[in-house]
Amino acid sequence: MQSDIDPRHLIGRKAFDRKGMKIGTVDEVYLDDATGVPEWAAIRTGLFSRDAFVPLEPSRLEEGTLRVPYDRALIKEAPDFGVGRHLSPAQELQLYHHYGLDTAAPPQPSEDDRDFGRLAGRDEG
Repeated sequence: MQSDIDPRHLIGRKAFDRKGMKIGTVDEVYLDDATGVPEWAAIRTGLFSRDAFVPLEPSRLEEGTLRVPYDRALIKEAPDFGVGRHLSPAQELQLYHHYGLDTAAPPQPSEDDRDFGRLAGRDEG
């Protein structure tokens, strides 16, 4: 997504799929924990339905609306994690897989890192 867009300005915008069919309205925007960059949007898909998470990276803000490059059916089938809560790394991974997006595996902690984690929590008494 365009990096100069303030994520707060996405809330309340209409969202459309790649064919131009209305998906719903942007309900929330989720930022990447490490970078603070907007990564996911939760789109309310109807009055009594749930929010569907869509990736913001391949999406575009055009003429005041969010254009998502996926079919509406795929978006509505996205894993449902509820809104208003933090997305865990495992949940994000499920979303990446759902949309067929490439993800790099997170670096594995070294032996030193694991030992430090155990030692740091030990009570010296």
